[in-house]
Amino acid sequence: MRIPCLLGVLAVVTTGLHAQDIQQLRSSLETRIHQDTAVVGLAFLDPARSDSLEIQGGLRFHAASTMKVPVLIELARRVDAGDFKWDDRILVHNEFRSIVDGSTYALDMKDDSDSSMYQHEGERLPIRELAQIMIIRSSNLATNLLINLLDPRRVNATAHQLGADSILVLRGVEDNQAYQLGMNNTTTALDLAILLRRIASGTAASAANTKVMLDMLFGQEFNDGIPAGLPAGTRVAHKTGEITALLHDAAIVYPADREPYVLVLLTKGLSAHDSLAHLQADLSRIVYSWATRPSQGAR
Repeated sequence: MRIPCLLGVLAVVTTGLHAQDIQQLRSSLETRIHQDTAVVGLAFLDPARSDSLEIQGGLRFHAASTMKVPVLIELARRVDAGDFKWDDRILVHNEFRSIVDGSTYALDMKDDSDSSMYQHEGERLPIRELAQIMIIRSSNLATNLLINLLDPRRVNATAHQLGADSILVLRGVEDNQAYQLGMNNTTTALDLAILLRRIASGTAASAANTKVMLDMLFGQEFNDGIPAGLPAGTRVAHKTGEITALLHDAAIVYPADREPYVLVLLTKGLSAHDSLAHLQADLSRIVYSWATRPSQGAR
């Protein structure tokens, strides 16, 4: 099992707080979850109090755009290794090869959350710019260009090396042949929590490139999930993902006057985006209230 190799930070049984306290948090979260018919995978890590909780944290979901987190980490590590520089430029094009048979496909701008990248076809853009727009606007075109550069097999291997050993990064976005055959990028809440914990602790890449990654994650423009349940002004470094009837948010939350915690919410099963976003905001609010309560319960 991978839990022990993370020095206990993912243990379901708390080590830093009374078991009764963590059970109260679990009860509050499950009560809210059961108000809807959504399926939820939740992972909460609070390194400052050596504490964690998961609810179906090992349940596998289509990763949607949360797979862009391991892509970003692989890129940062390859910059560390000297394979690339952030200012290196690559050609923007919209032709990719399916992992099924090598046939070509193109992305449809109407299905991409960012349209600006398509105006740059035929130009060479800095890797840093592609990575930033992949995170803050979840550009599928930028993602596929970076996946081609990095190789999904290496992205996957690095995520496993960092402890997210059940995440699966197979391909770029909108490879419809692969999708129809069930060849999808998948993840669990625990996988993503492990990777974000690595970023938060500065062990996913060098200190300099950890800062680059965090700056991008802080710039996320889709904020109606986890951030919507937090007090105004709370800093959140996070990545969202969405496809039909599925919405994810994976975050490092920085409350005022205490160290950050990690919260990952993978949700599916409600057709309306707003319903899933509202559920995430409510769960985020419950976790924040618990994590920032007076610390006399800690030992």
